[in-house]
Amino acid sequence: MLQTAGCLRHVAALGEKKEVVADYLRWYIIDRNSSVIDRFKDGLTTLQFLNALQQHTSLLSPVLCHTAKPLTGLELERLFKPNLSPSGSNRRLKESQTLAYWADYLLDCEEGKASVSVEDVLMFATGLTSLPPSGLEPLPQIQFLDDSPFPMANTCSKLLKLPLLDSYSMFKSQMDFGIENSPGFGCF
Repeated sequence: MLQTAGCLRHVAALGEKKEVVADYLRWYIIDRNSSVIDRFKDGLTTLQFLNALQQHTSLLSPVLCHTAKPLTGLELERLFKPNLSPSGSNRRLKESQTLAYWADYLLDCEEGKASVSVEDVLMFATGLTSLPPSGLEPLPQIQFLDDSPFPMANTCSKLLKLPLLDSYSMFKSQMDFGIENSPGFGCF
């Protein structure tokens, strides 16, 4: 590997080891990828995006670079759009009650009063451990289940199905059980 990188040489003293490692790392990270980096820069230059990126890094970095920030229950609640039955129907009343349970559940997750975290809920519903810098498009949706006491999710279509249950304690325990027993594609 050192010969391929052009770094192979006789090391007479222990101090020269750092020079060899530095030369190899420069080749491995920068020189080896320079043609790819140049092509990428050429692509960005085509639409004057590279120039805008260089001049306005503070404006564009939040969109292009991921920064880890804690997810809140309110953010998650606002992210999901419910598919509700017609207004005034009996089902709509149950769905509205379930949405109130959902909001309370997310608050419990955020405060550590549930078995799972807000990030676990996001992982269960979307397959993501955090929100991407550019957001989610299309927005995740909520549907309601009559035939299952446990939540279900389709991560490809970003669809979360919540059970219609009679009490918050039952809703919370079923949500905890459902999310805890679906590992999310082996991500831990």
